[in-house]
Amino acid sequence: MRAVLLLVVGLAAMATARPDLDDITTGVVKVDIKQRQMVILKLFNHVTEKLMYKELVDLGKDYKIEDHMEFYTKTDVVKDFLKMIKVGVLPRGEIFTIHIDRQLKEVVTMFHMLYYAKDFDTFLKTACWMRLYLNEGMFVYALTVAVRHREDCKGIILPPPYEIYPYYFVRADVIQKAYLLKMKKGLLDMKLCDFYGIKKTDKDVYIIDENIYDKRVYLNDEDRLRYFTEDIDLNTYYYYFHIDYPFWMKDTMFDKLKMRRFELTLYMYQQILARYYLERLSNGLGKIKEFSWYKTIKTGYWPWLKNHNGVEFPVRFNNYVIAHDYNLDIIRLCEEYERIIRDCIVKGFIEINGMRLELTKYDDIEMLGKLIYGKIDKTVLDKTHVVAYRYLLIVMKAVFGLNTFNSDKYFVVPGVLDHYQTALRDPVFYQLQKRIVDLICLFKLRLPSYTKEDLYFPGVKIDNVVVDKLVTYFDDYLMDMTNAVVLTDEELKKTKTDMVFMVRKRRLNHQPFKVTLDILSDKTVDCVVRVFLGPKKDHFGRLIDINANRLNFVELDTFLYKLTTGKNTIVRNSYDMHNLVKDRIMTRDLWKKMETITDMRDMLVKDLRNFHTGFPTRLLLPKGRVGGMHMMLYVCVTPLRLVDNVDMNVLDLYRKDLMYDFRSTVLLDKMPLGFPLDRHIDVGTFFTPNMKFVDVVIFHKKMVCDMKTRWNRWVLKDYDWVDRTPMTSDTYFVDTDINTKITRDINLTDF
Repeated sequence: MRAVLLLVVGLAAMATARPDLDDITTGVVKVDIKQRQMVILKLFNHVTEKLMYKELVDLGKDYKIEDHMEFYTKTDVVKDFLKMIKVGVLPRGEIFTIHIDRQLKEVVTMFHMLYYAKDFDTFLKTACWMRLYLNEGMFVYALTVAVRHREDCKGIILPPPYEIYPYYFVRADVIQKAYLLKMKKGLLDMKLCDFYGIKKTDKDVYIIDENIYDKRVYLNDEDRLRYFTEDIDLNTYYYYFHIDYPFWMKDTMFDKLKMRRFELTLYMYQQILARYYLERLSNGLGKIKEFSWYKTIKTGYWPWLKNHNGVEFPVRFNNYVIAHDYNLDIIRLCEEYERIIRDCIVKGFIEINGMRLELTKYDDIEMLGKLIYGKIDKTVLDKTHVVAYRYLLIVMKAVFGLNTFNSDKYFVVPGVLDHYQTALRDPVFYQLQKRIVDLICLFKLRLPSYTKEDLYFPGVKIDNVVVDKLVTYFDDYLMDMTNAVVLTDEELKKTKTDMVFMVRKRRLNHQPFKVTLDILSDKTVDCVVRVFLGPKKDHFGRLIDINANRLNFVELDTFLYKLTTGKNTIVRNSYDMHNLVKDRIMTRDLWKKMETITDMRDMLVKDLRNFHTGFPTRLLLPKGRVGGMHMMLYVCVTPLRLVDNVDMNVLDLYRKDLMYDFRSTVLLDKMPLGFPLDRHIDVGTFFTPNMKFVDVVIFHKKMVCDMKTRWNRWVLKDYDWVDRTPMTSDTYFVDTDINTKITRDINLTDF
């Protein structure tokens, strides 16, 4: 706390102090990174309520933006912001989504104010002012993107989105129980607590179960995948990817090593679809279904979520009719967008305002990604800005939601598809993405299949691949949902809550395993090793053709390696595979550590690696089946074709300069993402000694959940009376009631 009290005094010194040369090159000033971390955590704490830290309140109240225009590198941004404030912005308490044009414009303007602040002092004062007066959803989004893209914020750890705003990750009935406990000041009805799985620890921490076996939320077979689609870490991964690569951000704002931005976006969506398909196979479901704008959507979805202002997320029931009179114009717009993009892929070029863009080479995939997911910056002659086919996915989502194009464009009720924290929960998301990924497949069909020279690695052979037994299971995780419960006046004064609420979630996990590779080489050479996991059979048990199956392979691991002459044995542990993140540290625990640690960089390297970029380690493997699900492991070793002007030292995982965090080291290789499975496979020339397919089996260890046993103990044991009625009775199939004598005063627990 002493460091926090000195924060205000230290801000002035921070603005004038000249950091060491080492600090300039790393983008992090050693002396104050700890203070910066603490102040960011405070700004995110209980965002739906007023700011409770006096030193930050004073910074925001005393700051006059119009009097400090020279403290921003672009004065036009400040003028636009002041004009926006004068006109009016989305008020606090309202629901924010970037899928509304006006809200997107406002939040991007907020981000620009934070991004173009000349120093951290100005950045912090601007953030404090926004925290006091602007919409909390917009504030969280703008500050999150700014922290991830400002040089002086590198190394700052953001609270996970599920702790900032638990309403997007926890069922509404669970949050309601937390509110009741808060209102009753923790007084517990023991029978109800046993039934609902509410427990109180010795340290006044209340734990509430989120029962994944509750059949009330089930609408169709897709609900069997809720453990995957509603996984908090999977949704966090998708959210952070958008934060790092927003579709609205100009290329000039990106770090020089965040190259191939839209190719990476396209590949990320294809990989999520492949991973989702593996989970469908594990549950006996088939391929992702196609949909038509003029037919019903058979799979409904009931989110069971509620916003902090009481507005529920809309339900889409089964056999939902898409096309109505009020949204036919939007459907036609979607069809026109798709037709234009499909035509330009077939023709091999597109013309925008007289500018011809080629779509014939592999490198043109970046341009195609901009057409589908982003916008095109025209930098020739008049420097005009050309907005391309306005983010096709947003237009598609508008049809499935409450039609934000024709309804009130400012105050809306967004669905789960309208938030990056919740979009993966809806089965329709995967149908929409499959439709868009099919456009990429059409483009790749224009490209020739890889030749023997593209695939062959002379002098290198994969001799053997050994994989440990693959076993998955379900375990429990406690998620901090305290920010979903309102603080009392006394708690606000002492800036600390008296009651901590955790939600117990059931989640997929797997036992640690190793992949051992024996690679023979006749020379010392740098190489790229790619490891993919894919299905062997479809849901009917039929073998899948390699060309129909290649896009169903998930990239388990990719890494750069220096082969030596002779036999090379490489052992890859599942928890050390590329760009994976273990369970994220709770913010309250990080807060405590910040008060005691001296070297924050050491903690970042050891404990917080891939905190924002990593895919959850737990979801590396699909669920599989109790008797085993047959799959294939594909390993490919190719020569390293390093991109130009890259320092290989950036791959050192133990550096403490925090300069780069890679979502994919393969971006340093010139070959396409997903190589060599990204193009049509010529079976006659595909197989080479430097690649190998291996059969593997994934077993699921079935475990009895105490949530289910509680449900059986309290309700189901006497709920189905048919099981308790003798079937031998001749009077069983009669029109009169079987049990004619009814005791009204008896309790269920007395049986």
